[in-house]
Amino acid sequence: MSTTPAGLRIVRPAATVEPAELLDQVAAFVARFSVFPDEHCAPTLALWYAHTHAAPHFYTTPRLILDSAEPGSGKTRVLEVAQYLVRKPEMTISITTAAIFRMLADGPVTLLFDEIDAVFSAKGGGNNEDLRGLLNSGYKRSATVQRCVGDASRMKVERFPVFAPVALAGIAGAMPATITTRAITIHMRRRAPHEVAEPFRERKVEVESAPLREQLAEWLDRVGGDELAGAEPAMPDGVTDRAAEVWEPLVAIADVAGGHWPATARAAAQHFVGQAVATGVSVGTRLLADLRALFTGHEVDRMATVDVIGRLLADEESGWSDLDPRPLDARRLAKELARYGVRPGSIRVGGQVTKGYQAEGALSDAWARYLPPATEDPPSGAVTSVTAVTSQVRGVTAAGRVTATSVTPPVEPPPDPDDDATDVTDVAVTPHPAVTPLTRHVTDVTDVTATDGGA
Repeated sequence: MSTTPAGLRIVRPAATVEPAELLDQVAAFVARFSVFPDEHCAPTLALWYAHTHAAPHFYTTPRLILDSAEPGSGKTRVLEVAQYLVRKPEMTISITTAAIFRMLADGPVTLLFDEIDAVFSAKGGGNNEDLRGLLNSGYKRSATVQRCVGDASRMKVERFPVFAPVALAGIAGAMPATITTRAITIHMRRRAPHEVAEPFRERKVEVESAPLREQLAEWLDRVGGDELAGAEPAMPDGVTDRAAEVWEPLVAIADVAGGHWPATARAAAQHFVGQAVATGVSVGTRLLADLRALFTGHEVDRMATVDVIGRLLADEESGWSDLDPRPLDARRLAKELARYGVRPGSIRVGGQVTKGYQAEGALSDAWARYLPPATEDPPSGAVTSVTAVTSQVRGVTAAGRVTATSVTPPVEPPPDPDDDATDVTDVAVTPHPAVTPLTRHVTDVTDVTATDGGA
């Protein structure tokens, strides 16, 4: 038994608990002060807090992002509790890049950065590229920054290590994509009236968390060099490449802990990776997803550009009718897809040669490379031929659903004998068997959750 500076007693457990039970206790402790959006959040936080005590044994340290659509959603509360569970916490809302790398010269600390949206927001002004670069590069153990030190006569280049665990909290939408792709993101949201969280009392949290933090440190110090260094845990389906790199430290710790934790960690990895893919990171990936849905929903292997544009604009919720701020047109469509090696070509549809896109080739390759595998069954009763879409809407159903009752094929000029289109075979449009459906439109901002207090 010992006491804090405030005179509060810290009661140590009679015996060290098993690692799986210890992680259970950490997750339960975290959940007392926050209301999370799903069951994966508290276990993920427990594993992330644990990994800070073993970070030197891993090649990467995943960034933890806590974001929300509105203030008052509990992000700060999570950081406040975290500072009593992680290794060497440094909580801040404003810190310079120079201060960070000089602080890290003495060894990794756990940086808990609140109100990060103010740093990266365009309204904040200033140049924060140095900080962004540091947070990006410090994700890997080998990263350093080079700075000139000394006076003019004895100037020399010194390399400062920047590897360190980092948690970032802020309003959604301001975080650079280069950071989010190296992170596990928990979308917080405000508590509903019926949801209750325990009030945060700093001294009480400090006392009750101390045994948990000390046991995490002791356990991971004991097993780190032998069981964590060089660990290559098997990843679940869908967690590959950068995502696997992000989750490897947490899954490795879960495997060492045993019990239900290996399965719990992998379920959380699939959940958060799938959530990150669903929200998308660019206009291009969203466009690819919507195109795959179009080709699949109409069970076709080619589609005229005019039909692609018309159908995308017809969906009022998709956002394509108000894209920065003009509607999507053929030129913008071609420009966005060109980045993925997809270009329009001459196709024959319904006996007419027109410009459009084919699923086979570059487009299906882009779907495979940049979108998650689709698992839904094709919609029943889908059409098997492509018809032109016009901007004339002439019928509205009783339910308020817009339907086109008259469509007119686009008028195409006679084919040029020198055009590649003369080589196009006039074949019926058939479903493309490799195309599988994807859930339609993905919103730009996902749901977010709340805790008692905090921004």
